[in-house]
Amino acid sequence: MMVFTAARLYTPLEEIGDPLLFVQDGAITKVSSRAQSETPQGASLLDFGDAILAPGFVDIHMHGGTGVDVMQASPADLARLGKWLTNNGVTGYFPTTVAAPIDQTCAALERIADVIEATRDSTATNGKTPRARPLGIHLEGPFLSHKRRGVHPPEYLAQPTLEVFECLWQAARGHVGMMTIAPELPGALEVIAEAARRNVCVSIGHSDADLASAQAGVKAGAHHATHTFNAMRPLDHRDPGIVGEVLTDNQLSADIIADGIHVSSAVVQLFLHAKGFDRSVLITDATAAAGMPDGRYQLGPMEVEVKAGRCTIDGKLAGSVLTMDRAVRNVAILGGWSLRNAVRAATLNPAHAVGLSPQQGVLSIGSEANIVVLSPTGEVRKTIVRGLTS
Repeated sequence: MMVFTAARLYTPLEEIGDPLLFVQDGAITKVSSRAQSETPQGASLLDFGDAILAPGFVDIHMHGGTGVDVMQASPADLARLGKWLTNNGVTGYFPTTVAAPIDQTCAALERIADVIEATRDSTATNGKTPRARPLGIHLEGPFLSHKRRGVHPPEYLAQPTLEVFECLWQAARGHVGMMTIAPELPGALEVIAEAARRNVCVSIGHSDADLASAQAGVKAGAHHATHTFNAMRPLDHRDPGIVGEVLTDNQLSADIIADGIHVSSAVVQLFLHAKGFDRSVLITDATAAAGMPDGRYQLGPMEVEVKAGRCTIDGKLAGSVLTMDRAVRNVAILGGWSLRNAVRAATLNPAHAVGLSPQQGVLSIGSEANIVVLSPTGEVRKTIVRGLTS
């Protein structure tokens, strides 16, 4: 047995001072404090001093990092990506596709599914190297609006049909955990309903939907929204559109890219106020360029250029180089949130949105021992995956 202690612990629903976190066989067996419990004889005690113990971050929308593009990644590439992600406090993630030729997309889904299945067993630890694990797949495309496609290649977008969805589902061997879709497209409501029936987190995004179309998507089964404000019909006081639905519907959780580039600080505050502590989700939308110097990098079938922290294709924003630890700190600064609530938006909230809790995104009895050790101001000091320390 291992016992971890520090100055504080975020579950993240509550804060515990002078905590004791008991871990055995990669799982949490007890969450307590020094005032309530003692370290068992024979247990290994690891004291992180003035640090904070928090759940490992969960990124449900990321395309790559450290030079790895998930659409083209081999198992070895994904292992390297997983190791790099732990540097940023991430212990679980959803590799996210882009619109591409269907055969390329299916091949990528098959490769990612292989890694999901190979790392699903708690005994599969790749030796003693902790790595963030792919927990499911996020389909961002091909069911996107041409008008709000962002940089997704228009020639690879498709009208939503059950046939195309089934093809992607089979290639992923049922590991599709999230799908972004424009609800106003012909056939979208039928696909939304079927995906929701299979417990996919259906997310409205890359959409030119008016308010009624967005509401119809929610009624059909969507319960999340993708990178709010970006690649959406803008909010208008007489035509609130999809953004109006996202901000006012308490059935919807929603995510945002809090890098200071995609959305202004004032709008980040608006989003956080509207969605609150329990429905706000942080994502990175990171590309292969994250963690790399300025230059050109792959994003599926496209090439992005990174310069001074901006990731673009022909001047249009194309994902980001954001890391999740920076997103958490940005929300604490830009949004005026406590660090604990900012951590919640990167842990419990995304895990809940995509149906991963209670195993992920929380420090509680029975959950995986996925832990990030943070400085008092939110910098990552160490990451623990299933009890293995980085």
